[in-house]
Amino acid sequence: MATRSDRGDSRMTGLDEQNAAFWDELCGSMLARQIGITDASAASLRRFDEAYFNFYPYLMRHLQPIVARRGRTLEIGLGYGTVSEFLALTAVDYHGLDIARGPVEMVRGRLSEIGQSGRSEQVVEGSALEIPWPDGYFDNVVSIGCLHHTGDLARSIREVHRVLAPGGLAMVMVYNRNSLRHLVFVRPQAAIARLSGDTGNRAARAMYDANADGDPAPCTEFSSARRMRRLFGQFSSVRIVRENMDEMTRLRVPREPLLGWPAHLLGLDLYVTAVK
Repeated sequence: MATRSDRGDSRMTGLDEQNAAFWDELCGSMLARQIGITDASAASLRRFDEAYFNFYPYLMRHLQPIVARRGRTLEIGLGYGTVSEFLALTAVDYHGLDIARGPVEMVRGRLSEIGQSGRSEQVVEGSALEIPWPDGYFDNVVSIGCLHHTGDLARSIREVHRVLAPGGLAMVMVYNRNSLRHLVFVRPQAAIARLSGDTGNRAARAMYDANADGDPAPCTEFSSARRMRRLFGQFSSVRIVRENMDEMTRLRVPREPLLGWPAHLLGLDLYVTAVK
């Protein structure tokens, strides 16, 4: 594997450290608390995984092209390891990268439980801004809800492009700056925050990712579909689909019916599938 010194010192050392501390509390912890999971037993993780895929029923559809291709696959941003274990069980040669120790240990533990402890060394701590593998190493890269927290989304996408082999496939999810939530809640909240001197807009960021204490992620970047096409300009083909919606509690509209065409118009997330 390439080392940090092979490509120069990181420009984001301070933010990397903040992210490592914040994401040591696994992404998905809020869902775990909601369904009463307090340990990492096999039974609890199975229950978490079922709840996760039920909450994001469209996710499997976006993962299928990766599964169909198989090959050497890197996941960036590991969280509770639900997607990690799914990929490892589908005959891909699984590798994982996360900025924080907690998710790395979670995925290593999962690999051991499914009889793939030999792959544990392929799951490492590191920054998406300096992916610690050489050029053209992977057939596929998957990153769900991670790259927009790095502080330099453009650089992280260049790194994804670098480590993909020619013809390699990337599947990346980032937050949509033109979602219904963003238009109705985040932008007004941001305007109020600026008037009060809160240029970091903590309250708005906490609407997306917050830890058990209610603190927002250190950095969150929002993008439009147009911007993502520009950032993926080095790739030979790019497809973007909007997914995910909030439940409209005041209008008594449940979330499930909104996951169709309403989400494809104003969804929270942008799913980018791109071929190098």
